[in-house]
Amino acid sequence: MRGFKLYTDSTGQERVRGKACYTRDELHEMTTFQLRNICYRERLVEGLSRHLDRDEMIRVILKYLGADERMFIGRYCEGGFERVGGILRKYFQAPLGGDGGISVSARIVIYPGIAVDKADGYRVQAPAGFAEGNVLLVNDRMELCGILNVCKDGAAAAAGGYYLAAHHSGEWKRTNNRQYSLLFLRKRDSEYVFKTYYQEQALPPIHIQYYKIPLADLDIRELQETDAVLAIDFGTSNTTAGAFLHPGYAESPSSLDVLNGQIRTNEINFVKFPDPSYQMPEWTEALPTAVSVADCSDPSAVSYQFGYEALLQIRRSSYSSRATVFQGLKRWVSDFRKQVEVMDSEGNTATVSRSEVLRAYFKYVIMLAEHQFKCKFKNLYFTSPVKMKAPFLDMFTELLPEYRIEQEDALDEGMAVLYNTIADGIERSSFMEGIDYKALVIDCGGGTTDLSSCRFRIEDGHMSYRIALDATYENGDTHFGGNNITYRIMQFMKIMFADYYTGGRHQVTDIDDLIDIPGNDLFREVDEQGVEAVYAELERRYREAEHVIPTAFAHYENRSRDEYLRVRSNFYFLWEIAEGMKEQFFRKTGILRNRFHTEQGGGADNDLQITPMERWFLSVSRGGVLKDEYEIPDVVFNIKEITQLIKADIYEVVRKFLDGFYQSGVLGEYSIIKLTGQSCRIDVFREALKEFVPGRSIEFRQKPMEGRVPELKLACLRGAIRYLNARKSGMIETSITKQAAAIPYTVSSHTHDRRELELISSLERSNRVLGFISRPFQTREVEFLLRGSDGALRQSYVYHNRTDHYKPVQYVDIQEVYGDKIPQDDTDSIVNGETKYFVFADDNHWGFHVLPIARQDEGLLLGRKALFPFESDRSELDFFDGTR
Repeated sequence: MRGFKLYTDSTGQERVRGKACYTRDELHEMTTFQLRNICYRERLVEGLSRHLDRDEMIRVILKYLGADERMFIGRYCEGGFERVGGILRKYFQAPLGGDGGISVSARIVIYPGIAVDKADGYRVQAPAGFAEGNVLLVNDRMELCGILNVCKDGAAAAAGGYYLAAHHSGEWKRTNNRQYSLLFLRKRDSEYVFKTYYQEQALPPIHIQYYKIPLADLDIRELQETDAVLAIDFGTSNTTAGAFLHPGYAESPSSLDVLNGQIRTNEINFVKFPDPSYQMPEWTEALPTAVSVADCSDPSAVSYQFGYEALLQIRRSSYSSRATVFQGLKRWVSDFRKQVEVMDSEGNTATVSRSEVLRAYFKYVIMLAEHQFKCKFKNLYFTSPVKMKAPFLDMFTELLPEYRIEQEDALDEGMAVLYNTIADGIERSSFMEGIDYKALVIDCGGGTTDLSSCRFRIEDGHMSYRIALDATYENGDTHFGGNNITYRIMQFMKIMFADYYTGGRHQVTDIDDLIDIPGNDLFREVDEQGVEAVYAELERRYREAEHVIPTAFAHYENRSRDEYLRVRSNFYFLWEIAEGMKEQFFRKTGILRNRFHTEQGGGADNDLQITPMERWFLSVSRGGVLKDEYEIPDVVFNIKEITQLIKADIYEVVRKFLDGFYQSGVLGEYSIIKLTGQSCRIDVFREALKEFVPGRSIEFRQKPMEGRVPELKLACLRGAIRYLNARKSGMIETSITKQAAAIPYTVSSHTHDRRELELISSLERSNRVLGFISRPFQTREVEFLLRGSDGALRQSYVYHNRTDHYKPVQYVDIQEVYGDKIPQDDTDSIVNGETKYFVFADDNHWGFHVLPIARQDEGLLLGRKALFPFESDRSELDFFDGTR
């Protein structure tokens, strides 16, 4: 057992006083107050002079702690390629003898429009002291054919290890002469080339020296279309993508990527996304579902940053950047065309549609997939929530019209997870032929938790497996997901830190002070008193801690800019370290305790995780004034405390889902209970399930962690890809039927005497004949109330009645369209001057319809039908709204 390192600084350097380095761009994103704090913490006396302005402070910090500026030619600049070609002919007259100890990969393949990076494996070996910089690709006539960068290969750089890289927007020129070479430059010459590329003004003449390294083979080729399907699991917190690549998935696939292990044929390949938070970027199978605005100075061409880069910009600006950051994009499905105002870090504003942001995010995921697999996808598959499959598929189809979105074989998330289990069972021959099996799937994602059931039967036919699936949506909770667990940890941290700073640095808060119920009695306490009673003291102490370490930045919108930014910084900083602690506690084995410190430290305790903090961002209230706190609290968090902290929440959602099944005695009929979603890795889920079912029934196996993304997160994507491949190859024949969903909401409206009339009952099946409410024909507005299964009001909808939209109709016409949803007895009883507003559920679009039918002059009139969603972007708890 051993610890791990988590770097939160932009340089990725281990914390040693005076060794932190900053780039000019990074410092420009900070406030003047944050620049002064750097000078204070790093003891830069020159920078603490009261006479220094912002620019002078940046100059002082760069003087002593400046990181080397990487002047790499990257993003396309109009005319830059031609300018570099011009100086190539004029000033590249002095080649250095020999190869300078530089060697490069024998073969390089360039795809215009696709980036080149470390994952492509184009290695460069160079002598000690070799500088990073720009590399020119030329032919034997010294014509410029392309521009690359040579970058340090992390720890291998000490031994002369480098790699070639290039921006995806770079220009490449094919020439008749194919004898290619790379020109390696000295540092100052590389910077001269950089300035030439990006500056229109001519630079003074210079004498440029270079090493010319011939290439054995270089090919500039276009991406080829593939019939392989790129599957994307679009999640609330993280998104994953992958494809099954058969040997002939492209006309001439990249043999280099096969050799480098980048592509594995006849296997599922997951897209890996770069995380630049570290000095040595890590590659992981999950991309945060986050988008930040990089530049909107031109409102017609707004540029964005995605995933880890978007979150990194928040950290680099010490959480005080004005740039708009979107998280939880999945919640936009019910209103994805909405217009929103965005701002970049320079204060420029623009108005964009949510659909533009979503499309840019998906195109980024597709671009990285095409980069990794070296092919052009035209077929896409998206997973979608079981209850909102149709709205999601409609949204994906509208956002990406140039692609074919899989519709016929599209599985919802729960079914995809279950098929992954079925496919494993078929391979192990663990299912009996012709026997009906029943399964429950609990999917706990980042923002919501859903329960679905399925009855399936497998038959081994003479040419394929025949699988019959009968699926039903049973229940859901839009107020519980992985973010709830992060929030609980953040609450606990904030209370501990507040007590530490106000209690003389010696006060230590114990979890028993906040939840004084023994762990063995917690489940019974939730049953008897409710989950709110368990957390009552913790919530009270959290409200008290708000006076010491405020995080509800929405309440500071009428305060000074400095106060608002400090409080917002407190929230995002605590949220980030709470998220990191959650992931490490429940992802790693052997880590039982965690603490924060300025240095990594050795330590003999193998179970103790030391998280080095390069910067400590908290602002603490002192006498009503927010002041920076530089001391990291000397507190240790342990796994038992965190487990006790989240136990009641997890049990409550499991109890909500399974208690009805348990009380009715049908739970024992389910032979499989499948847990999926990144949050279900927590053992408390299994412990809570044991209260209702034997442990042997729970599908909770975890494959060994090969990366940062747990297998439970990939199970949905893996199941979808396996299903598509099996259907495509004819290995299976499936018949899928969908039963009416259980609606975990109540819809009601007030009568004229203010009685609340229930029109749809909670957990009633969506195919039931439902209710209506009567109003006079001239009524203009009718309000409908949407409540959760707990009775709490979730949303209020208003139907706007327009009498000029009514059209004469006969009952037979109504029955032809709506069937038994509108019984004839209910229309026959409508009197002149009356309008009945019929309300019925639509589980295909996960909402309810309001259909007005009136009678005037003894004739029926049909009004405009309106659909109101059960869940909108405001349905889930928004932890980033500044109220917590």
